[in-house]
Amino acid sequence: MIKKWLIPDIPEKKVNELALMGHISKTAAKVLVGMGLDSVESAAGFFGQDSGGDTVPLSDPFEIKDMQTACDIISDAVDSGTLICIYGDYDCDGITSTAVLSDYLTNIGANVTTYINERSMGYGLNSDAIRKLHADGVGLIVTVDNGISALDEAKLCKELGLTLVVTDHHQPGDALPEAAAVVDPHRKDDTSPFKPLCGCGVALKLIAALEGGDLDFAAEQYSDIAAIATVADVVPLTGENRQIVRTGLRYLENTENAGLRELISQAGLKAPYNSTSVAFGLAPRINAAGRIASPLEALKLLTTEDSDEAVSLAKRICDLNTGRRTYEEKIMNDITDMIKADSSLLDRRVLFFCGKGWHHGVIGIVSARVTERFGKPSFLMSYDEEGGEVRGSARSFGEFNVFKALSACADVLVKFGGHSGAGGFTAAYDKVEEFNGLLQSYAKEALTEPLCMEIRTSGTLGPEDLTEESIRSLDLLEPFGEGNPRPVFLLPDAVIERVIPISEGRHTKLVINCGGITAEAPLFGTKAEEFAYKAGTRVNLLVSVGLNTFNGKTSVSLRVADIRRTGLKQSALIAAEDCYYKFRRGEITDPRMLSHIRPGRDDFGAVYKAIDGVCDTMGLYSVTEGINLCKFLIALDVFEEAGLISYDRVSGKVAKLRVTHKADLNAQPTMHKFGA
Repeated sequence: MIKKWLIPDIPEKKVNELALMGHISKTAAKVLVGMGLDSVESAAGFFGQDSGGDTVPLSDPFEIKDMQTACDIISDAVDSGTLICIYGDYDCDGITSTAVLSDYLTNIGANVTTYINERSMGYGLNSDAIRKLHADGVGLIVTVDNGISALDEAKLCKELGLTLVVTDHHQPGDALPEAAAVVDPHRKDDTSPFKPLCGCGVALKLIAALEGGDLDFAAEQYSDIAAIATVADVVPLTGENRQIVRTGLRYLENTENAGLRELISQAGLKAPYNSTSVAFGLAPRINAAGRIASPLEALKLLTTEDSDEAVSLAKRICDLNTGRRTYEEKIMNDITDMIKADSSLLDRRVLFFCGKGWHHGVIGIVSARVTERFGKPSFLMSYDEEGGEVRGSARSFGEFNVFKALSACADVLVKFGGHSGAGGFTAAYDKVEEFNGLLQSYAKEALTEPLCMEIRTSGTLGPEDLTEESIRSLDLLEPFGEGNPRPVFLLPDAVIERVIPISEGRHTKLVINCGGITAEAPLFGTKAEEFAYKAGTRVNLLVSVGLNTFNGKTSVSLRVADIRRTGLKQSALIAAEDCYYKFRRGEITDPRMLSHIRPGRDDFGAVYKAIDGVCDTMGLYSVTEGINLCKFLIALDVFEEAGLISYDRVSGKVAKLRVTHKADLNAQPTMHKFGA
């Protein structure tokens, strides 16, 4: 799978000016200029500061439309003892939003209960739940992280005499729900300065407003949880979100929340925490409850004040997360078996897999993994023993829009929803293959150009950037996340000096030389004997940078995101890979094109000679000089058909087999596609 490297042209003059005027390193300035922040004023805005370097506070919560009305309604309910229900969603953002608002209201003496849908009930306000809450004596429902699209449910609340306050962060439709207050920064008539808050960010602002606008109080009490939600919900970590996360990470180190403190301990996290700690250590654990069990377990963890209960709840949440990973691996193993049984499944423009008993709570995560692994949009569906309705989840990137694809298949779907990059859908069991056919037909029409995953870089590193001081200066840009990704740089024309197995051979460490500067670059998940590049090879690397301290000595460490032999032309690689898949699908019929991509005797010889042990496919291609990528991949197909190699298309690994017979390569099925 070829990934497209996006290398911006960053003016050195602007980098030097920003570094000088902003008193930052040239490496940090390079990243900021690459993001379009090429002045002291724009860079200060990114850091949440004014041009003098002073921190700019979060904007006044009362600037959000209907915030004052919401506060008046909630305050009156608190004073009158009205039973208030905080109604949340089952993901991390919804659970944390419910936790902070219910905890705050409880602490000020409100009569509070909570409600969160189970995943099987779907997202947002539910009519049956509303009727039950009404029967239980609830007088006010306050939604968090949902409600903006609940038009019918809002009407039901009105009919039942229930007061409804909506707080949400999702985009509204053409009409707003008929609620007593609708607090959502994305309202068309909202004039507040910062829009992309997560649901918990809106709840944090609501708490501050209930405290008369005291943002410091809200941050001190709840920014640790709000930081987790902000990272988990993948909203841009810029502007006010950046400040919420930075503040929350500081409070997280000494959090007073018993459940959160125990979850951090059992997750094995060590201070100081950063966005990576949250994204991989805390958010998945909180999400796991809503995915494979009940979100109420995570809510209970975040609201308990009993230390013994916190220990048992944190263990339960960690166990659920382990279970979530088990479900994911089961689905990935099933997909691997499908591909091994029929490798043509990977030839499609859009990947489609349907399996029995795949857990609905995790197929979205697996779809994202499939898309990342194979570089194509993926649609996964799961059915049970009884058949009936089959539910699915999809992930995409670039120009292929999931929602438009599902809309094109609407006639065979029971329901669907989503946006450009992700979606969910349901079909009758007997419509699954028809859905796949329509999906592939749509993809053929929609994808007129090769669809290629991209790696966006922050420019080029030179030897002068590979210093401890320079790399440490990038900490200034934390927290990293959506809208502020961890920088990836091009390290051009580096020489591989050594290839060293590490971690008992499971991973590899490269020692590279860049302009006389030596640095280490670990390759995780790649064994040294499977790494096709040899010492002395000149390569271009995409790397993220960090520091490694061992025995009191600190050195620069480069984590490899992608690697290519120097001299390979990116556009030619992308075009050749696209041509290969078209050939595999039988879409190339022009004899002249077929003649151009047909491997000859010399091509076969060069490829077979280059295979040494177990090799990664693209690494093998990089050391096979003088052959087009399309011909190279076709040659591998022919070798596999002839029984000369094993070729695992899931892992991308190739290895020679012990051969006791002479193989006629031209007699193989792939070669028959070229005709006489």
